[in-house]
Amino acid sequence: MDKQQTILVVDPETDFLEWVQHQLGSATTKVITATTSDAGFKAFCRELPDVLLAETHLSPFNGLDLLVKVRQRDPNAIVVLMSGFGTTQSVIESMKLGAFDFIRKETLPFTLKVVIDAALKAQAEMKSATTFKPQLTVEEHQDSIVGKSVAMQQVFKMVGRVAHSEAPVMITGESGTGKELVARAIHHYSGRNAKAFVAINCAAIPEQLLESELFGHEKGSFTGAVGMRIGRFEQSHGGTLFLDEIGDMPLALQGKILRVLQDGEFSRVGGNTTLKADVRIVAATNKNLEQEVARKTFREDLFYRLNVVRIQLPPLRQRIEDVRLLAEYFLQKVAVQKLLPRLQLSEEAVRVLETHDWPGNVRELENTIQRACVLATSDLLTPRDIPFGPAEVAGTGAPATAAPVAQTTESAIEVLLKAAQVDPDVQLLPWLEREFTLYAMKATKGNQVRAAKLLGITRATLRKRIERFGITKELTIS
Repeated sequence: MDKQQTILVVDPETDFLEWVQHQLGSATTKVITATTSDAGFKAFCRELPDVLLAETHLSPFNGLDLLVKVRQRDPNAIVVLMSGFGTTQSVIESMKLGAFDFIRKETLPFTLKVVIDAALKAQAEMKSATTFKPQLTVEEHQDSIVGKSVAMQQVFKMVGRVAHSEAPVMITGESGTGKELVARAIHHYSGRNAKAFVAINCAAIPEQLLESELFGHEKGSFTGAVGMRIGRFEQSHGGTLFLDEIGDMPLALQGKILRVLQDGEFSRVGGNTTLKADVRIVAATNKNLEQEVARKTFREDLFYRLNVVRIQLPPLRQRIEDVRLLAEYFLQKVAVQKLLPRLQLSEEAVRVLETHDWPGNVRELENTIQRACVLATSDLLTPRDIPFGPAEVAGTGAPATAAPVAQTTESAIEVLLKAAQVDPDVQLLPWLEREFTLYAMKATKGNQVRAAKLLGITRATLRKRIERFGITKELTIS
């Protein structure tokens, strides 16, 4: 780029400002600095920099307020916010208010130049671009989506970017990753937050009742319809309707959902009146809808209507750095809900939690913490209190996996040996193979990789055993 570009950096720490100047300053890039938000705003108005890089924790007003003032002054301003203590709320709010990006300070050695280079390029390309006007009211909201990992920071940024629009959003990810929390965050930060957020699980309601749940029904429209019922679309008029597990919606209903998305019109079951609903749709699924479309189990036209914006939630095993933060959040939640003293996590307990692969994701972690609080014998949680992993059976010194297997199989073998002496058709080895397979699957909460490792066999062999012995229905996985 021929023209010299200017970066304004606002941060209260002079040592940090010197470091940034060293990192970003060059013959083609001028770096100017300020240590307070009011001085930073004056410098912005005077210098009109290409990019503003600002800490959120400033005085006399914070970085979010500086962002608002700057974008009031210049709607095309490119602003990057940063913080060493970035919360879910601050990330989402900054993106909602029009920030170009949000950086956690601990990542700056790796991300600073990448983000600033992208910001400078965007400014050069967007000199005449029109951006949305920021909402000037910053609402206080209790964080419910917890995470500081890079993957979750990207999710927060997407929530901030899409919240102000009316576009349908598709949230994908494994079960237990928090898809409904993200949907609620989108509603909370949208212009519809004064109206209702209504959620419905498309997989939890029988097909014959789902249509009535969604669209309502008239009195006498079917057996048991003793009165008129308002459906979820009418309930969420002006607000947001969250269609969870939409991949399980019957094909017949998919066409009716498509009509509402196209023209906002529907009719109650058994009714002739055409009703209208102003509803923003946010859908979620743990299925691969592209594959479902290819199998003809999901309508292609509905898929493209819903998949305008997609937010992919990472599984917990891909953001292990969030496990401690989530565990502490759930400990606080249990203490508040149960009116109990807040328990603390030992470093050993944290290591146990961080080495688990969490097939049930955040939901499994929350349940684990709740059970740990029940099992705890002191106000400090240790590995013994965590209901999985290397904890020992209390009072025995034996691993938790050893005693039940030994006790169960020893008594059972004795019985079978006696039976085999009477009946030559009794087969001991297949029975033992089946029992050990069933136990391993239960002990690992259905995680086939861990169960196969526990049994010392391959995952393919494990799957063949599960199929051969027909044990799938016996699994009780929490």
